[in-house]
Amino acid sequence: MIQKVKRFVFNSFGVNTYVLSDQSGQCLIVDPACQYHREETELLEYITGNHLKPVGMVSTHFHIDHIVGNTLICNTFNLRPQCHKSSQLLWETAGEFGAAFGIKIENLIVPKDFVSEGDKINYGNSSVEVLYTPGHADGSICLVNHAERFVIAGDVLFRDSIGRTDLPTGSFDVLYQSITTKLFTLPDDYIVYPGHGPETSIGYEKMNNPFLH
Repeated sequence: MIQKVKRFVFNSFGVNTYVLSDQSGQCLIVDPACQYHREETELLEYITGNHLKPVGMVSTHFHIDHIVGNTLICNTFNLRPQCHKSSQLLWETAGEFGAAFGIKIENLIVPKDFVSEGDKINYGNSSVEVLYTPGHADGSICLVNHAERFVIAGDVLFRDSIGRTDLPTGSFDVLYQSITTKLFTLPDDYIVYPGHGPETSIGYEKMNNPFLH
């Protein structure tokens, strides 16, 4: 299986947007964070230029910096965001949070497709398994591709760091539990693709992450 994980870094918060695809030509878009026209163009040109067919769009959580491109992707490809239902408070307050950070959210498309722990999200001949990992925010999920041994971690786990827990619905104790009981049960060689910053691995973070020792 030929699996491709394409990363884009978008908006002033440096959010990692991912496009997951395989040889079928189908793809999954995770956290479309394109805020500016040039970012929108870059993402759309990658998808169309590689003849990819988006069959799903997943929000790892509904913080404003991760969903600013949701409406573009939904309208362009006739999709709706898939997320965990516990994200409801965050999408209901997205407009006011956006305004506080200078991000204008227009015509936000409300999720109707909800995923839960253990669900599989399919694209082409591939799939990712949903882990429910709150703590940074209610509704936070990670997406694990066991065949290719990687995890899309959102803002749960970063290289040498973890997601902040001082925002509404955040909790260090809950986040610690999510990481240690969900992510750290994965094999050490699994690559971690985080919501900000460079990739890392489960084994590296077990050994070196200063927030988890």
